[in-house]
Amino acid sequence: MPDGGIIKLSAENVTVDAESNVPIMQGKYVKITVADTGVGIPEQHLTKIFDPYFTTKEGGSGLGLAVVYSVIKKHAGYLSVESKAGVGTMFYIYLPASNEEAIPTKSIDNKPIFGKGRILIMDDEELIRDVCGRMLAKLGYEVGYALDGQEAIDLYKKEKDAGHPFNAIIMDLTIPGGMGGKEAIKKLHEIDPKVKAIVSSGYSEDAAMSDFGKSGFKAVIAKPYRITDLSETVHQVLSEG
Repeated sequence: MPDGGIIKLSAENVTVDAESNVPIMQGKYVKITVADTGVGIPEQHLTKIFDPYFTTKEGGSGLGLAVVYSVIKKHAGYLSVESKAGVGTMFYIYLPASNEEAIPTKSIDNKPIFGKGRILIMDDEELIRDVCGRMLAKLGYEVGYALDGQEAIDLYKKEKDAGHPFNAIIMDLTIPGGMGGKEAIKKLHEIDPKVKAIVSSGYSEDAAMSDFGKSGFKAVIAKPYRITDLSETVHQVLSEG
């Protein structure tokens, strides 16, 4: 909402039956509604917004809504959208309701692990680079940034040749229109066989995430980042001989 506005979140218990006109199994669901008062989505784009890599934003990846759709579908839910240009957009999320009582969770005091060293972040999303960089700086690390695999390779080699190499690199697995982590790690191993690379993605199905060692990575971290997970992963990788 470039000119400001209101986002409304609501949740309610609903029962989906034959007359509900919702393409999911009948039963009890929690319906979550996310509504904004933004510019709306053009009608010709409504059928494409959940497609991977479809985006109308300059520099966008088109993966955000695709990830949301995938997560909801895997939880046997349903996601739909309504929008009107100049009025706003409403997303409706249906998730199966449980009749079981919630299990109380114990508070775990996970404290981040601080450290020292130089970390290179490779990600095409400015927001992700910024958030990850701020977290690492708060943990005590010096941070460098690259937009794609080729830029990461060039910067990694430049700093290594200059005598102040990066101690580790966090690499986005997929870069639309550019070199991603899977291809870049092979070239980095040619430059530095001991490179300590961490693969990162919002998806968990790719083989490089589930079996990162075979792809040449030392560890894996999923998006969105949590500072405790990030600190533990970086500390683990840097502690390896």
